[in-house]
Amino acid sequence: MSLLPFSTVDVFTKTRFGGNPLAVVRGGEGLSDRAMQAVAAEFNLSETTFVLPPADPAHTARVRIFNRTEEMAFAGHPMVGTAFVLAAADPGLATVTFEIPAGTVEIKIERNAEGAPLGATVAAPQPLNLGETVAPEVVASMLRLAPGDIVVTSHPPILASVGNPYVIAELSEAALSRCDPDLAAFRDALAAHPQFGTRMSVHVYCKHRRTLRARMFAPLAGTWEDPATGSANAPLACLLLSLEPGTDEARFEIHQGVEMGRPSLLDVTARRTPDGIRATLRGTCVPIMKGEIDCG
Repeated sequence: MSLLPFSTVDVFTKTRFGGNPLAVVRGGEGLSDRAMQAVAAEFNLSETTFVLPPADPAHTARVRIFNRTEEMAFAGHPMVGTAFVLAAADPGLATVTFEIPAGTVEIKIERNAEGAPLGATVAAPQPLNLGETVAPEVVASMLRLAPGDIVVTSHPPILASVGNPYVIAELSEAALSRCDPDLAAFRDALAAHPQFGTRMSVHVYCKHRRTLRARMFAPLAGTWEDPATGSANAPLACLLLSLEPGTDEARFEIHQGVEMGRPSLLDVTARRTPDGIRATLRGTCVPIMKGEIDCG
């Protein structure tokens, strides 16, 4: 019998049972990919991470991220939450470097005056990469909206990534609360765009200057709606900065999870750099559970 310690934390919130829950499993070097996926499905959260020894001893850990159905190259709330769990176990930890499939992620720990961890700031592993546009009618169909609910004055719906791709679309404020994912329409959209991978994740938002409200839907990956999505809000912030050619840096306050009853707050900054537009995202965490999982 193999018992592995795990912790769960709520990420991008200061309130217990708010934000986006994450399970962090320590160890598991001997687990197969299939076993890790089974553990993630058992937790049934948006993501579960496994903290493993790094390939490079100069780094803190290799971290594998699984949603309910597959491994992910990068995800924001798992980076913040995993760093928070490690910081709680090591009072001297100030920065961490994680190896993930999308690259190397640098994370700064935030602590209070007593030294207890509060949260972390994550540098996304890749600069903004913009892909194909998607017809407003396709996004509207997936979310049971009218095509006119999709705002295209700033940009059309477009595939964007800083390590994990999302279709990003702006909505009217009234339409944001009316989103209702249509699973069949998601399947049809993916069949028409197989180059988008297996998830066909849609991130929608409305904005008032630098304050945004957002929702993310990935029902084909088992996440009907996500309460906080760092890997979607980071490219969103980069995309918005790209639309302001005279601006070198922009900071956004992004609210997500409101409609789910799990309000989340993400602080995302996008910056122009020599290799493209890059993002950092900051969030706080609340510890919830600790235990052991029997991996057989």
